[in-house]
Amino acid sequence: MNQTDPYIELYVRSMLPDGAGSRQDDVIDKLDELERREEIAGYNVVVWGKQIAPESAAASTEAGRYILNRVAEFKQWALSNNVSLESFYQRTSVDSEAADSPYDAMVLPVMGLAQYDGEELAHVAPCTDGENVHTITDRLERLDAGDASALEQRTATGISSD
Repeated sequence: MNQTDPYIELYVRSMLPDGAGSRQDDVIDKLDELERREEIAGYNVVVWGKQIAPESAAASTEAGRYILNRVAEFKQWALSNNVSLESFYQRTSVDSEAADSPYDAMVLPVMGLAQYDGEELAHVAPCTDGENVHTITDRLERLDAGDASALEQRTATGISSD
C-alpha cells in the first residue's frame, strides 16, 4: 500500500439500523474487506444530517462548515468530470414554526461516498452521467476489481442510487 492508494469517506445520515441500515452495513462490511485486502488505504464514516441550511447558525459550526466544504468540493469534482450530483444533493424550501419565514436547505443523500487518491478527490458516488447512474455499489465493485480510475459505464436501468 502506498500514499496514493484510495482512501474512502462514507457519509451516512445515521448509524441507526432503519430502512437503510442493511445497505449501510453491507457497504461498511465491503470497506472493511477492501481495507483488509489493502485495495484501499483506509476509510472513515462521517454522520451527517438529512439536510443543511447554508444560511443557518448550524452551518457556521465546525461540523456545518465541514459538510458545506465537502459538498462544494464534490460539486467542483462533478463539474470537472462532466457528471451531475444534482439528483442526490437537492435544494428545498423548508417551512418552520421556529423560523419567521421559509428557508432554503440542501437535502443530503442517505449515503454518499468520496474516494481520495492521496489528497486529490478522485470519485464521488452516487453521481449521474446522462442516463448512467454511478452508485456506491458500482464504485466498491471497481475498487474490489483493483480499478479505481475511470467512471464506470453502466446504464441506470434497474440500478439503485445507494
